[in-house]
Amino acid sequence: MSALAKTRISTLDLAPIRDDGGPEQALRNSLALAQHVERLGFSRFWVAEHHNMDGIASSATAVLLGYLAAGTARIRLGAGGVMLPNHAPLVIAEQFGTLATLYPGRIDLGLGRAPGADHFTAQALRRERSGSAEDFPADLEELQGYLGPRTSGQRVIAMPGSGTRVPIWLLGSSLFSAQLAGEKGLPYAFASHFAPRLMHEAIRVYRNAFRPSAVLDKPYVMLGVPLLLADSDEQAQYLATTAYQRVLALLRGQSLVQRPPVASMDGLWLPHEREAVAGLLGLAMIGGPQTVARRLELLLEQTGADELIFTCDQYEFADRLHAFDLLAELQRSA
Repeated sequence: MSALAKTRISTLDLAPIRDDGGPEQALRNSLALAQHVERLGFSRFWVAEHHNMDGIASSATAVLLGYLAAGTARIRLGAGGVMLPNHAPLVIAEQFGTLATLYPGRIDLGLGRAPGADHFTAQALRRERSGSAEDFPADLEELQGYLGPRTSGQRVIAMPGSGTRVPIWLLGSSLFSAQLAGEKGLPYAFASHFAPRLMHEAIRVYRNAFRPSAVLDKPYVMLGVPLLLADSDEQAQYLATTAYQRVLALLRGQSLVQRPPVASMDGLWLPHEREAVAGLLGLAMIGGPQTVARRLELLLEQTGADELIFTCDQYEFADRLHAFDLLAELQRSA
């Protein structure tokens, strides 16, 4: 049995907004995608917190997860992730405690240490709170306390939340969360879908630091992977230009709405921009089924990842659904 056949596969959705669409369609597409990959047998479906970005509709992460949970039956749903510096731990405990109470055994809570927003947006989110990333270990411990069993003398409880033990994951694109996740004995997800440079080192740090805990007896690594899979290499390269344009817009500080694919990126980017985009999408699985299958097997051989969570930034929703159909078939036939 191949590595891919034995590896869990999941989906990370950013609820992308097209240049000719709006947030309502993006959110409805998110539910349709969750239902689709549930039928395909994927392990989980996560959405990510982003703010002040006109091309991403998943800002109210817990609210969106409630919508997705109501429209699905089995697949695990979660935040990939909540940016904890933006929130009081009690609020997150109550939100995800409510979700876990309504949909028991189906809710994950992935936590990020970065604010994930510019200074002005961070100020608008936090108001009077300091909200520093340096507070992350203490905020994590506080959050774990709210979600764990109530203790004698505990003056503040999360209700719902207390005793739900919502599974917590640490997310990261650097080494800090890898070290902390290992020390805490928590599962770790690396953001290699947009920051692959430190992937191997982060995995090594996490596994070396790992201490068994009440929730995990051995390290568990999930990797974010951009999926740009189509029927042929040529078609995939064409569809990938939507992702290239979006990353280019991010680098330039421009609108992040999805743009249709183009025949060529020549004239749209400068040489140094092309290199920067390639660096951020270095782990992207671009190609037809045979090409992507080879690359996925190599990635799993090099990393020993336990799970892969795929983003799919394709313009036409039908192409996104088809990409996940092809991925599921690759796993079945591996």
